[in-house]
Amino acid sequence: MSAENLAGKWTRKSGRTLFDSITCVVFLFLDFLDAVLCVVFKLVDEFFEGNACTPCYCGKAGDKNGENKETEMLSESLYGRKYMLRNMGFLGFARKWRIYRKKKDDRDGSVNEGLMVNRWSDCGCQSCVSWMKKEYDQKLHVVVKNLPQGRGDEAAENVIFLHGFLSSSSFWTETIFNNLSESVKDHYRLFAVDLLGFGRSPKPNDCMYTLLDHVERIDKSVISPFHLNSFHLVAHSMGCLIALALAAKYPKFVKSVTLVAPPYLPCAKDGATTSLMALNTFAGKTLWPPLAFGKSVMSWYEHVGRCFCVLFCRNHRIWEMILKLFTLRRELNFMELDLTRHTHHSAWHNMHNVICGAAKLMDKYLEILNKSRSVKVCIIHGDHDMEVPLDCSNNMKKKFPELVELNMIENVDHTSVILGRVREFAKSLQHIWASS
Repeated sequence: MSAENLAGKWTRKSGRTLFDSITCVVFLFLDFLDAVLCVVFKLVDEFFEGNACTPCYCGKAGDKNGENKETEMLSESLYGRKYMLRNMGFLGFARKWRIYRKKKDDRDGSVNEGLMVNRWSDCGCQSCVSWMKKEYDQKLHVVVKNLPQGRGDEAAENVIFLHGFLSSSSFWTETIFNNLSESVKDHYRLFAVDLLGFGRSPKPNDCMYTLLDHVERIDKSVISPFHLNSFHLVAHSMGCLIALALAAKYPKFVKSVTLVAPPYLPCAKDGATTSLMALNTFAGKTLWPPLAFGKSVMSWYEHVGRCFCVLFCRNHRIWEMILKLFTLRRELNFMELDLTRHTHHSAWHNMHNVICGAAKLMDKYLEILNKSRSVKVCIIHGDHDMEVPLDCSNNMKKKFPELVELNMIENVDHTSVILGRVREFAKSLQHIWASS
């Protein structure tokens, strides 16, 4: 080996070692900061909310009480995240404080009655709490594009659109709805759903936001009230997991499932392993690129992430006003609005219980669809996607070759696979529906 190659190899190795060392120090600090913030939020929550505090997940897996349907759906990533300082005694104060408060409440005979649905750290503007009005029945917010007057609904085909993480129904209504052909609009009834915790849908604090919660809410908000006896599903990112669960529940009703960048992992023998693999795959601890670092902080550190939500989500109207002033725009892009219109509670549980927790269930749902032989599953994935690895789609196609049709789009990423080619995407949807 030449001296030049040897020097280059040594430089790369030294640079990698330095980067790993800095990464270790940064996340060690975040471990400590999250433990401190756990105590701070306990005190502040107790001051503002009394005993109606939503518990955090700073304990170990053994802290889960009982084994019922709800706890079974909780992702292992909630309790199984490994902290460098978790087992060190001086950082166990937060857990000791929680145990102390529980014993005190038991002695006083107090109970957690009626968890607050709007926390002090969540935004209370008219838009964010519109679902809490007395006349609201806590169904999901659904945008419906009905057939033109004069056409009977009996002849209509139905399509349910599900958005991805930190998004809303606007992702579909502002793009695809306006680019479908007139013939499609005359024959298809379109439903764009704000998933639980996002957009104008409910964001209650007493809900764990598991995959089943999403399926049950969609059933209650769309399928049952509109008496759907057949429908197509179109989903992006996180919505893909919900779409597969919904399709597996109604395999005889579903005609096609279109998945855009599905966060799929082949299930390991141990479901807990699959959930933790999903957390490391989609939000692994890294400093670069910045977006990946932000995802890792928000997904691994519950209380640090809540600080960001208090600053940005709770004050989203102020940030929107500032953005309008700097950009000189009267109206902001729907993606800019959707990014902060959620609560930390909803984002946290959707990340862990849906994206990570549902990973261990996907093979089971796909097996149901594979056996039905009546559902068509189409995957659309951009080859420059940095959010969801291409292996996710390739592995799904490899494991279910007869069920899955894979279409890899060149030179597009996670969002531009739709937003950068709206007309082409709308045409591909029309082709899928017509051929199903």
